[in-house]
Amino acid sequence: MPHSPRQLLHGLALIALLVTSAARAETCPPLEPASVPRATITNGSVDAVVLLPDAQNGFYRGTRFDWSGVVWCLTYKGHHYFGEWNARSANSITGPVEEFNGADGRTPLGYDQAKPGELFVKPGVGVLRRVDQQSYRFNAVYPIVDSGKWTVRSEKRGVTFRHVLNSPLGIAYVYEKKLMLEPKEPVLVIQHQMKNTGKEPIDIQVYNHDFFVIDGTRTGPDMTLRFPFTPIADKPFQNGARIEGNQIVYDRELADGQTAAGNITGFSDKAADFRFVVENTRTGVGVEQIGDQPITRIMFWSNPKTICPEAYVHLVIPPGKTGRWSIRYRFFAREPV
Repeated sequence: MPHSPRQLLHGLALIALLVTSAARAETCPPLEPASVPRATITNGSVDAVVLLPDAQNGFYRGTRFDWSGVVWCLTYKGHHYFGEWNARSANSITGPVEEFNGADGRTPLGYDQAKPGELFVKPGVGVLRRVDQQSYRFNAVYPIVDSGKWTVRSEKRGVTFRHVLNSPLGIAYVYEKKLMLEPKEPVLVIQHQMKNTGKEPIDIQVYNHDFFVIDGTRTGPDMTLRFPFTPIADKPFQNGARIEGNQIVYDRELADGQTAAGNITGFSDKAADFRFVVENTRTGVGVEQIGDQPITRIMFWSNPKTICPEAYVHLVIPPGKTGRWSIRYRFFAREPV
């Protein structure tokens, strides 16, 4: 049966959208090796390349960060918001990326109770083995005993990840994480839910390290980090970073190997304080990050290539119950005058 003019126009429009999205995705840096699993998502204005978990070929197979929901590249109006910020290594990662720890926010579930050779759990990674008497070191790579089962479902505007893990420690869960671009807005939403299917309560703190890389701009006077409250640093920042009103600003560019970092307080117990903006104030390009849970801790960290407001949230999930939380990223780019 011949197609109607309306059907033909619809088909041509769909082809044009796919071709345009593919062209925009090509503005991302090449992802190597070619075997790295990925998915490309778009809402017509925002395009992103999302890295997929894979124990053999995945880009990230370390033991610190959640393997799901990592964005290799995201573009809007020709601008980039995430990207590589460190040299390739076993711990190389791009943002946004999350880390789960226990109730103290620093040590994985079961690590302190484990003797060398015994097991502990990092949600989003799996069951790991403690190797020595030392305290937990986030930059160490621990042996993975069981990476659980990952399933992935990709759609035009989003990707859903599902991680099922059962451990001999009584800690078990079904963790679902969904990255979705809103249909008509330059917004990426990350929705999480974790159902406790084990015998032990899951008492965790989780944060997103973000690793914002705004058009590759070097961290310095052009860049600011804004809060909805007046931030208070536990000690003065190094290398030219300082607090000015409700912002962190930089008096000079960070040199290679330098960082500016510290713990931030001043926030309330209201979820409304989980609202940060990282912006290049010279170009007007930036991103606003909004969480739906109260903050328990903020760690600020930056190096010459990235700025990271790390907001921790605390979740206690009894057996049989489900914890839910979300983060919303709004990307903006001021039109040139």
